[in-house]
Amino acid sequence: MKQLALDIGIATGPSFDAFFAGPNEAALRHLQVWVGSAGSPALHSPVPTYLWGEGGSGKTHLLESVRVALREQGASVGWLHAGLLEPPQFDERWGAVLLDDVHLYTAVQQHAAFNWFVNAQTLQRGVVAAGALPPADLPLREDLRTRLGWGHVFHLQVLSETERRAVLRQAADARGVMLSDDVLDFMLHRFSRDLGSLMELLTQLDGYALQTQRAITIPLIRSMLENE
Repeated sequence: MKQLALDIGIATGPSFDAFFAGPNEAALRHLQVWVGSAGSPALHSPVPTYLWGEGGSGKTHLLESVRVALREQGASVGWLHAGLLEPPQFDERWGAVLLDDVHLYTAVQQHAAFNWFVNAQTLQRGVVAAGALPPADLPLREDLRTRLGWGHVFHLQVLSETERRAVLRQAADARGVMLSDDVLDFMLHRFSRDLGSLMELLTQLDGYALQTQRAITIPLIRSMLENE
C-alpha cells in the first residue's frame, strides 16, 4: 500500500479551538490564558513554558496555535525549529520566542536558541518551547537545557484510540459524512496516531468521495491511495 501523501494546503490550520485536549487540558488552558494576556504587559508572564511528549501528542499544534493567536493580536514571533539550519538573529520586535523540536537542535541552533532565550527574558518576552524529552534528559548544552526546565513544564499525552475515534466521528458528523466502525478501525490502525494527520485524511476522503460520488468505505480509501 502506498504511503499517503497528505496535502497540507487543504488543512484548516492549527488553532486552540481545533485542538482536542483530552488528557492535555492543563497545557491547553495554560497557553490560552497566557496568549489571552500577552497583549497586556501587566498580566503577561515572562516565565517560560516547555511542552514535551512523544510524536503525535500535539506539541507543534499548540506552538503553532500560540503563533497564530499572537499574530491575530498583531504580534510577530521568533520561530526556531530543527529544519531551520541558519537561524536569524533575535529581533526586538518579537512578542515571543517559540522553539520547536529542541531535542534535535544542532550546536548552531542551540547557540541561537540560547541567545533568543536570554534576549527574550531580558525584554520580558515569553518563551514557549517543545521537545520529545523532559528537560533533564535533553541532549543540549547545559545553560539552555536548564533554562528550558525552570518554568512551566507540561508532559503531553497521545490521545487514546477511544478519544481519537470520538474526535473523528464528531468531525465526520459535522461534515455530514458517515464513517462505519470498519472504516474508523482501518483509519486508526493503518495510519498515523497523530490526530492532525487523521483529520487531514478525513478531509481528503471527504473530497475524494464527493469527486467519485461514492460513500467512504475501505475500498474507497484503497482507491484513493492507489491514485496518489
